[in-house]
Amino acid sequence: MRPVRNLRVSLLILVLTLGLGTAGYIVLEGWDFLDALYMTVITLATVGYKEVHDLSTNGKIFTIGLILFGVAAIAYAFGSLLQLMVEGQILRILGRRKLEKRINQLEGHYIVCGYGRIGTLVSQEFLSRPVAFIVVERDPVICERLAKEKILFVQGDATDDDTLIQAGILRAKGLITAVTSESANVYITLTARGLNPDLFILARSVEEGSEIKLKRAGATKVISPYRIGANRMAWAVLRPSVVDFIDIAIGSESLELQLEEIRVAPNSSLVARTLISAGIRRAWGIMIIAIKKSSGAMLFNPESSTTIDAEDILIILGKPPDIRNLEKVACGESSDA
Repeated sequence: MRPVRNLRVSLLILVLTLGLGTAGYIVLEGWDFLDALYMTVITLATVGYKEVHDLSTNGKIFTIGLILFGVAAIAYAFGSLLQLMVEGQILRILGRRKLEKRINQLEGHYIVCGYGRIGTLVSQEFLSRPVAFIVVERDPVICERLAKEKILFVQGDATDDDTLIQAGILRAKGLITAVTSESANVYITLTARGLNPDLFILARSVEEGSEIKLKRAGATKVISPYRIGANRMAWAVLRPSVVDFIDIAIGSESLELQLEEIRVAPNSSLVARTLISAGIRRAWGIMIIAIKKSSGAMLFNPESSTTIDAEDILIILGKPPDIRNLEKVACGESSDA
């Protein structure tokens, strides 16, 4: 960064000037080190104190040169410092405006409240997809880290209406509250539900029995990381092959198979067709694991004669490119099947 380099050079020049001035008085006037250093400092500072000792002609000429060079060096140092301060402030302002512009362009995104261990892992998973999201965090140190990682964020309290509005909650698709405080999770859920009644809210449960409170507050779904972790550890011992399959199915898109859900739009060519006539498996080799109906009923391993209705959610297993093709058909962008 050029202003920083200029400041370093100017400080180096000042130090060298101080050293040369001190050495000059010692050589020309025969003064001791302290008197020579003191004379150099008051000369560079232009405070107008009387000379330590009477100066010779050579000493006077040397002092004139020291004043001229010293004042120029000090002016250069102050100019470099001012440039660094002004440019740094401008860069921060421009960076914040650019960030706000990107936030205002978000729509159908997710809001992650809290960037602790859970929030960090959720964000990493979103980044790997990629999924549009923004983090709400009040810790300035963590916000600096988010800025360096180029992750969209809003610095503030997630329980505050203005903070969530700034994060685009009115345009958001979902919100994940992953803070460590149980009361804060409840309050964030209440606030978010009040601002956006249609928002999908996933709340983190910390304490035993808090699931009911979070549901009452408006959470769509409540998850306890500790319970999930314990269940997974038990499954890894009792059903290791099942766990391996799940890891493959819900892994990143770089893997061969992926477990995914797709919502069927009302204008999709799949509506009112049976699974066999839709030809999903024949066209793309995608397996229909289950169908979640709009009523909430879940049909596991559906028959080939099962009819696909609008707003059905297809739980599928297939290769990522094939899944993307089916998504286009399901949302009505394509009619090929």
